[in-house]
Amino acid sequence: MKAIVMTATGASHLLTEQTLPEPALTQATQVKVRLHAAGVNPVDTKIRRNGLFYPNASLPAVLGCDGAGEIVEVGAEVHHVKVGDKVWFCHGGLGREQGNYAQYNVMDARWVSAMPKSVSFDTAGAAPLVLITAWNALFERGNVQAGQTVLIHAGAGGVGHVAIQLAKIAGARVITTVSSQEKADFVKSLGADDVIFYHTSNITDEVNRLTQQQGADVVLDTVGQDVFKLSIGCTAHFGRLITLLDASHLDLSEARMRNLLIGFELMLTPMLRDLHAARDKHVELLKKCADLIDKGVLRIHVSDVMSLDKAAYAHDVIEAGHVTGKLVLSIQ
Repeated sequence: MKAIVMTATGASHLLTEQTLPEPALTQATQVKVRLHAAGVNPVDTKIRRNGLFYPNASLPAVLGCDGAGEIVEVGAEVHHVKVGDKVWFCHGGLGREQGNYAQYNVMDARWVSAMPKSVSFDTAGAAPLVLITAWNALFERGNVQAGQTVLIHAGAGGVGHVAIQLAKIAGARVITTVSSQEKADFVKSLGADDVIFYHTSNITDEVNRLTQQQGADVVLDTVGQDVFKLSIGCTAHFGRLITLLDASHLDLSEARMRNLLIGFELMLTPMLRDLHAARDKHVELLKKCADLIDKGVLRIHVSDVMSLDKAAYAHDVIEAGHVTGKLVLSIQ
């Protein structure tokens, strides 16, 4: 089968197309999936630059956590899915199990879920990681409730554009940050109530102005330490500040004074640490999101679809920043 292989740690040119043996079922609980699409996420670029997550993993490796495709073989103990089912999932790509930049993958049937009926493989393949991340950040860590104000940084991004919609579905008011008028129009189309241009505005001042100096009840940082730091002043006293990134080595004295609950969301933890019950919850979330997508109240924006051999270029685009929505590799 064709696959994109990470041959060493470093720049994107270290992703090369190779022909590998097709993976085979090794357990009765597994399924084999003919992949049609693989989402490309920032974590893929970080693994490529910094190394595999598992300390004992070795290169070469196939990256890509997100996938969508058709089941072509099932193990003897698999009963809830069958050959021909269209599924989506977040599995592999961290250095231990094979990722989804390939034509086929094998995994335990427990981790696949029926993809939405109303979308293409490309759209489904782009979605699982950001859906699970946004849901967990907002509701498991942030405890977002109807009537609250939520600030979502980088609202036009992969996680951000999903988080806006989920927060609105929950009945929250959404403030978000963007870099351009085009992205402002995009997030408004998703339901954002207020938009701040982060290049030209003082974000903290604007959030406090929009909330009558109260701050947002829940703040979601999808960017990193600098944004996390300024977000402290955007968060209401007794509010919740959730980040997807490393926020260590920061002065948290003002966060303490505000009595903030600070949360971290790394949706890969259940996969990295084999927390199977937590992964089961992820699969249930995908079922809920599939229903929302099929009802037309949640959508995944795919800004570009590229062929599998363009994986290195897709990494370059993500690392350049400011991707609207998601990038996906279409696998023929």
